[in-house]
Amino acid sequence: MTARMKRVAMLSFLASVLLSPSAARAQEPPPKIGPFVVDFHASVPRFPSDPLLAESRDVMQVELPGRGLGIQLGVTVYPLHWRAVTFGVGGELATSRSRKTPATPKVASGTTQASTLRATEEQFTSLAPQLSFNFGNGHGWSYISGGLARSTWSLVPADRLAFPSDAEKLKTINYGGGARWFIKPHLAFSFDVRFYAINPGAPYLDFPGSPRTTLMVIGAGVSMK
Repeated sequence: MTARMKRVAMLSFLASVLLSPSAARAQEPPPKIGPFVVDFHASVPRFPSDPLLAESRDVMQVELPGRGLGIQLGVTVYPLHWRAVTFGVGGELATSRSRKTPATPKVASGTTQASTLRATEEQFTSLAPQLSFNFGNGHGWSYISGGLARSTWSLVPADRLAFPSDAEKLKTINYGGGARWFIKPHLAFSFDVRFYAINPGAPYLDFPGSPRTTLMVIGAGVSMK
């Protein structure tokens, strides 16, 4: 065997040694979903502009704050895989807040006058267990999920204290879905779109209870496993 043929044989042997693990990994099946995930999301709630809600808290409809900001923290474990579905069990803490300070109107002379509108603050908090159905593999998956618990929903203008109804625990069903894409083995980008179906509240004094409401919250952030 010539020196050239020896070099070719040696290079071929080294290439087969170096490339064989990569080829084996490429042929390996993708990892399963789980075993657990922790989600950290910033969220945007869309608080309703409902005249019945305004009436229940003795505010005007134009004083309702509207869209706000919040966070969602979730933990899910995946104890069972069945065919294309992976079942997840966990919980979620969601809290969000919106504030609105009315602008002071200007009069013709350029001076200002006192506004009759009040600053208001609206807040929603939910801590709920969740069951999820997940589709995909450990590199990324989508899911639908839901849970049942109690939440608090407060709406307080600046010129008075909170009503008892602002601390009332309201039966709430949450449902929605989202997805996770793992950009690193243990770090993913994720998003979630969730609806909170909130039961009506109890009346207080001469004010009616808060109406049945569905609050939509969109969240996005990171997930770790």
